[in-house]
Order: sequence, then C-alpha cells, then structure tokens
Amino acid sequence: MIRTALLAAVALMTLAGPALAQSADPAGEARVLRILRTTPLIDGHNDLPWALREGFGNDPHAVDLRVNQAATVLQTDIPRLRAGGVGGQFWSVYVPADLTPVEAAKETFEQIDTVKRLIAAYPDVFALATTADDIERIHRSGRIASLIGMEGGYSIDDSLALLRVFHDAGARYMTLAHSKTTSWADSATDAPKWGGLNPFGEEVVREMNRLGMMVDLSHVSEDTMLDALRVSEAPVIFSHSSARAVTGHNRNVPDNVLARLRDNGGIVMVTFVPGFVSEASRLWSIEVGAEVAKLVPPPADQAAAEAALQPWLEAHPRPNATLADVVAHIQHVRDVAGIDHVGLGGDFDGTGSLPDGLGGVDRYPALLAALMADGWSEADIRKIAGENMLRVMRAVEAVAASKVDERPGLARLAVDDAAD
Repeated sequence: MIRTALLAAVALMTLAGPALAQSADPAGEARVLRILRTTPLIDGHNDLPWALREGFGNDPHAVDLRVNQAATVLQTDIPRLRAGGVGGQFWSVYVPADLTPVEAAKETFEQIDTVKRLIAAYPDVFALATTADDIERIHRSGRIASLIGMEGGYSIDDSLALLRVFHDAGARYMTLAHSKTTSWADSATDAPKWGGLNPFGEEVVREMNRLGMMVDLSHVSEDTMLDALRVSEAPVIFSHSSARAVTGHNRNVPDNVLARLRDNGGIVMVTFVPGFVSEASRLWSIEVGAEVAKLVPPPADQAAAEAALQPWLEAHPRPNATLADVVAHIQHVRDVAGIDHVGLGGDFDGTGSLPDGLGGVDRYPALLAALMADGWSEADIRKIAGENMLRVMRAVEAVAASKVDERPGLARLAVDDAAD
C-alpha cells in the first residue's frame, strides 16, 4: 500500500525537460473561438474542486480565480477558461478510492458543496447546469455551464437510495469505479473480482438510466465496459479516457469497445494525461514503479520519495507528451467509433504534468486548430467541442423520460458480495 501511494505521488511529479516550442496558428485559433461563440465547448472532467480541497481548504475564496494562476499549481482559472472558449464544464467531485464507503459518501457531498460554492463565488461567470438545455441557455448568457460528475461508484455505499440523493444534489454522471475494484464493478487498475459488473452493478446501471444519470466508464475494466454497454439503454460516456490502440494503458478504451459505441450512441472524451496519450510516458511510469519497489524500507512521504529517487529521475526525466499525441488519440477514436462519438475530457488539475502545448484550460483553441489544419471541417469541430455531448445528454434524458412511471430500484448488494 505504501509503495502504491508513493508511485502515484512520484508519477505526478513534473520532471520532464524543457517544454518544446509549439507552432502557433493565431488565425486557426481565432477561427475556433468564433465557432465556440455559438457552440459551447464542453469538457468532461476537471478536478479543480479537488485542487481547492487539497490546496485551499475547500474555499473558492482562498484563491482569486479571476487572476491567471499559471504561475501556481492550478491549471484552471477564469481568464484561461475564457481564453480557451470553455462553455460547459463537468467539475469532478472526486474523493480517494481508499476511503471507507461512508467516508467517501460524506466527502463527495462536501465536494458537491464545493462546486456549488464555487458557482456562488463567481455568479457572473458560472451557473449550475443539469440538462442539455441548461448548457445552451447558460452559454447564450455568456456564462460557463457548470455540471457535476462523480468519480467513483464507491461513494454510493452500495445504496441505490444514496445514488438517487446524489442525483438530486446535481450529479449528472458517475464513474462506476476508480483506481480500485468496488463491491460491484471491476476497475481497470486493480485485480478483477466480478468479471465486469456483478448483478448489483447491473442494477446500478439500470437505476442510472431511470434517473437520467450518465454511466461513466473511465477507470473501469474492459469487462465492465462491455457489461455496461450490454445493460445500459442509454448512451454511456468516457469522461476522460483515450485510445488503447495508440497508448497501451489499461485506462484507455480498446478498439472493440470503441466499435460498440456506434450502436450505443456513447462518447469518448479524450483526455490529456501524459501517461494515457504517450507510450513513452507510460513506459517511464512503469520504470518509476520499478525504482520505487527497490526502495527498502519505503520512504514515508512524497518528499522523501522524491529525494530518494532524485538521482534516477535526473538521469531519466519524464518524456514529454505533446499536443500531437492528443491529436493522434482523437483521430483514432474518430476513425474507429466515428465523428459522432468523440469529445474532450482534459483532466486539468487532476494530473501533475500535461502535454507540451496543452498546459492549461486556455489551450483548447490550439488543439482544435490543429485538428482543422489536419482537415477537420467546422461541422466536425462543432461536434467534438460540444454537439456530441449535448446529443448524448439529450438521449440520456429521453431514456429517463420514458421511465418516468417506473418505481425506484430497491436492489441490494448480495450478502456474499458484500462480505468479499
């Protein structure tokens, strides 16, 4: 457990060499910003609420987000959101997977409260959204539609009733698992228990369909992805994942799942995390893990780990991921799943390093301009920016509307499963 925590900490360290210069395309970026005036750019995953919890006492007033924070640890602030043309943002209400379920539920509600206090702190900039119509209305008003995404099914404490309360509080997607396998869903980065979803996990998906809560399959195993696609009557999402055929990380989406999205109607919101978009960065992380395993006894904290590993890290700096790497993932998702099934989920403030050219939320125009330079049309850009996500949300809302007369689910986790 200690080594796992150290590996996670060291993997977040920004130890790459100097960022490489990116070729600027001012005309292309200006064209993108004109497009984003009428089509909201909707990002699927931003961890600013967790950054506020960790660094600022969960207080949106403890840091002035009206000031560019590029010189600090934050990757998100209002000037850069505006420069990036962001029109809709799913704020992640992440809490760690190693909490007890009761602690996770409490802290997730605290994070939902953080999002709502963030919105209240800057009412001229942000407004709470829970529907696709809300996003378009808020975007027309000149504000940024703010949505809530839960990252980790352990927060419902195996209770469909608690799932409903989270939905009532504003959560509009839930990631079924995070870094650890739960009592009903296998994680992509932990030992499997269920071969995907167990029967209670299937009931969770059905109840999410009834509520109109999007099923998020980032972080889950391939078997869990396939089970969710089989069970869900509504489109699923990957709020922040990339393509496994391009970078072989288990967190990414394999081609057989990408192909299934055509029939399901879902979306992969391509993420920017270096280890998920650069094969060299992924392999570097594995090498870091091997070096951490050699530390006996293991250092007690991140600072001690950095000190112990410093000679190796200086000799083996993190390889730089690039904007071009992200473009390659976006293009692969388009090639396999289709233009209607790709979006953006940067994971800003959820990763300690970012690709060259994508160092903050202001860089979306550069990414979209690069796609246009590769031949993407304005209609294509509108789809990846926001139209695809709006379509998915409306389809999820339609499924929920068709189930309005159904009774709430009362399924409980089987005793044998709960004991595992």
